[in-house]
Order: sequence, then structure tokens, then C-alpha cells
Amino acid sequence: MIDRPLLNRRLDGHGTTIFAEMSALAVRTGAINLGQGFPDTDGPEEVREAAVRALREGRGNQYPPGPGVPELRAAISDHQRRFHGLTFDPDTEVLVTAGATEAIAASLLALLEPGDEVIALEPFYDSYAACIDMAGARRVPLTLRAPHFRPDLDELRDAISPRTRLLLLNSPHNPTGTVLTRAELGEIAGLAVEHNLLVVTDEVYEHLVFDGEHVPLISLPGMRERTVSISSAGKTFSFTGWKVGWVTGSAPLVSAVRTAKQYLTYVSAGPFQYAVAEALALPDAYFTDFREDLRAKRDLLADGLTEAGFEVYRPQGTYFITTDVAPLGEKDGVAFCRALPERCGVVAVPNAVFHYDTPDAGRSQVRFAFCKRVEVLRDAVNRLRALAG
Repeated sequence: MIDRPLLNRRLDGHGTTIFAEMSALAVRTGAINLGQGFPDTDGPEEVREAAVRALREGRGNQYPPGPGVPELRAAISDHQRRFHGLTFDPDTEVLVTAGATEAIAASLLALLEPGDEVIALEPFYDSYAACIDMAGARRVPLTLRAPHFRPDLDELRDAISPRTRLLLLNSPHNPTGTVLTRAELGEIAGLAVEHNLLVVTDEVYEHLVFDGEHVPLISLPGMRERTVSISSAGKTFSFTGWKVGWVTGSAPLVSAVRTAKQYLTYVSAGPFQYAVAEALALPDAYFTDFREDLRAKRDLLADGLTEAGFEVYRPQGTYFITTDVAPLGEKDGVAFCRALPERCGVVAVPNAVFHYDTPDAGRSQVRFAFCKRVEVLRDAVNRLRALAG
């Protein structure tokens, strides 16, 4: 008989994700799933056809190059120059990954030693906590609190200790929708330089900013040599299942991340890499229209949630709206979400699952995704109105 726990103690507490639980609940009850952040329509037809063409032409059907196919690495470099004025060598400063999730995992595994401290904006995507734990490091939360969800930069300064190795930032921020301002990023950059910290930035919603602007931290003075910048194709082009992400940064940092990444998936998504290369070259109108379509959906759902009695924190970006269920007489977002499918046929996700170290900060908050067809959102709003009655 095995006389010790099977699961590595570093993963203790990281069980089945809430997304799997709530998506299964949606299937079982036939509820509208506004919990998990995936679109219910596919991305551009020409990009899908590019993937089919790559398959038929035999491009990517075998192992692609470890850093990613040259066409995609060049397209990522062109994208960074086109949208952000940043120049990266596609051969040494760009790395293709199995989505942003692998990019985050590889970055943290490569750059952290056991005992290092990582300051992260909490609430945060669940893989952050797992990857920090797998690296043997320690999380130090910088909690974003309702109603504005802005980082307290004095609190950040106080949180930095001699053991702090890395800042993990996400802007536009999931789940709150906060977009860090240029001034906030400037102060964060100053602290990183002052304390010689590394920074990993998750920027997967970079093209979904409705209010404000997206400023890559790596573009600020002193940050290029210390920042790993991460993004992906899934959210921008509505192909979340393709799992094509990337890392950009200085050659030494990218080389370090590549060392860890090659022992995770090694390579992935061969034919899709060629398609994403074409997607990144789509005209500006695509990115503008996509953002405006999501802006309208944000407003539709936000207005409906307000009418249903929620306190609504209208997001500056991303796919998601954070709400508070306290005005509905509820105190526990987890219990509320588990009951919601039976009450009115809608699935949401409790924000408490994104709070690992300060659970009370999000206990009555609930997140809804608006990356769905308009008719689905309208149906969901009509169902949610039952709560107001």
C-alpha cells in the first residue's frame, strides 16, 4: 500500500477548477453558460481557412521548430512594432507557446527559485497560484478592492522584501476588468528598477480595452531587460481551443523561458501557428470592430445585471463583468453561483475562487462573461430579471 499522499504537496489545494464544475453544471441544467470565458462563435473565416490550408499543404503536421514557426515569430514581432512601437528580434526575442497559460508556467518555473516571493494582483487567474506553488515560491497578494479595483502602490512598496524576486501583472485584468494606467505602470516600473525585480506581464486582453489604453510595461524605461511580456491569439481572434500564445522580451529572458518550456509541451499547434501568423496581419478594422462588438455586449449585459439588482462594476476591458450579489440579499458568491442555474438558468463564476490569500475581499462578488452572441446575452438578461422580482 502507498503510504504517502499521491499529489505533490505543492499542489495541495489545487483540485478541479471552478470552471470545470460550473461548465458541467451548465450542461446538466441546460443553463446559459456565462461562467467560463470562451466565445460561442468562431473567429474570422479567413483565419480558419488558413489553418485548413496549412493542414492540406503539410505545414505543421510534424513537429514545428521549438521556438515556433518562423512565419509566426515574424508576425508576432511585426504585431509588437505595429501596435506598441516595440522591436523584437523574431529569432532570439520571440517564443511561441501552448497558449498564455504555458507561457506563464514556463516563465515562473524558469525564473523562480524555492523561497522566492512573487507579488501578484489578486484576484487572479487560477493558474497563477498553481504555477507559483509548483515553482516552490511564495505568493504575496496585492489586492484590488471594490469598487474601483485600483492597485494601492504604497501597499505594493511595503510588500517588497529582500526575498521578492518577481512581479506578476495582468492588465487588462481578469476578473475585474481593470486597465492599469500609464501613471500606475510608471510607478510599478520604478519600483521594479529600484529593487531589481523581474516582471511577468499577462496581456492576453490587450486588444479588448474599452476605456483607457493598453500600455505594455516592457515599453517603459528600464523594463525591457527585466520583463517577460505574454499574450496569445485565443482571446483576440476567438480561437481559444487552438492554444497559441507567445512570449516577447530580451534574448536572455526568452532563452530562460524557452529552457523550461521545451520540457513542458516542447511544441504544439503546428498548423494553427501558420494561421495565427495570418491573423496577426489582419487590417486595423478587424481589431477595432472586434473591440467595439465586445463593448456593446459589455454594455448590454451590464445594463441587464443592473436591472436585475446586482451591483455592477463596469469593466474597462476583458471579457468579464464583476458584480456584487449583496444587494440581492446574498452574502456568499459560491453558494449563489451553485444555486443560480436552478433559480434562473444562468451560470456564473464566484470571484472568491480568484482570491487565494484574501478570500473575504471577493466573497460576495460574482463574474459573468459577455463574449457570447447578442441573442444569448439577451436571453440571459431576461432570465436574470427573475432575481429582481
